[in-house]
Amino acid sequence: MTGQAVETAKDPDLTSDDFLGGRLSVLQPRKGHRSGIEAVLISAAAPLARGETVVDIGSGVGVAGLCALARVPDTRAILVEADPDMAALARQNAARNGLADRIDVHAIDIAARGAIASSGLSDAADHALANPPFYDPAASRTSPAKAMAHAAPVDALDAWLRFAAAVVRPGGSLTLVHRAEALGRVLEAFGRRFGGAAVLPVHSRPGQPASRVIVQGRKGSRAPLSILPGLVLHGPDGHAFRADVERILRGGAKLELIR
Repeated sequence: MTGQAVETAKDPDLTSDDFLGGRLSVLQPRKGHRSGIEAVLISAAAPLARGETVVDIGSGVGVAGLCALARVPDTRAILVEADPDMAALARQNAARNGLADRIDVHAIDIAARGAIASSGLSDAADHALANPPFYDPAASRTSPAKAMAHAAPVDALDAWLRFAAAVVRPGGSLTLVHRAEALGRVLEAFGRRFGGAAVLPVHSRPGQPASRVIVQGRKGSRAPLSILPGLVLHGPDGHAFRADVERILRGGAKLELIR
């Protein structure tokens, strides 16, 4: 998150968190998976323009999709989330931020058989955002509260890419964030679905290995892979975000990857 979490008076199991410098106020569970800077970064990286539609796959409470709408006027978002409770919170968050008329929420398990056909979302969006589960449940210890959002079998990533490729129109983009060590699997899943992949390593501090990668590609592109200069979040001596990162996280600035 990019602001202080405030426990809500009506429901102590939820917190109200500010994003984009307070332009968005989002309810999310106090325990379990909580959206933070990764959702803001992929929304800033999406090459979304006025009149276009973005789909937030595995949206949780809707932070990435809502940030995209707050950044670019006259756009629409489709939120796709398997957990009905999280999908309900996403609808509530859209309404509390005055974005209900620009958003559609679908409670869909994208890994289920026939999910693409039953969703009715084929070629429905110009761009896709994805923050898929990072950890294999067979190889990590994950609390029950976080299991659905944080852990998935190693072969589940391909299901996310299949769904994205079905929903995004030809020439559209996918922007995905994952652990840096998963880059090989991410690029394999991109395969021929999203070409011209641009890889942005994300570093916590200067001189440290990347902990995350943001990967973006275009549907049908045959352009070569490119590795971009890394994005460093913090300075060497503190926890404050660097000025350029502050402009993205709180000021709503773009994060350009592919053109």
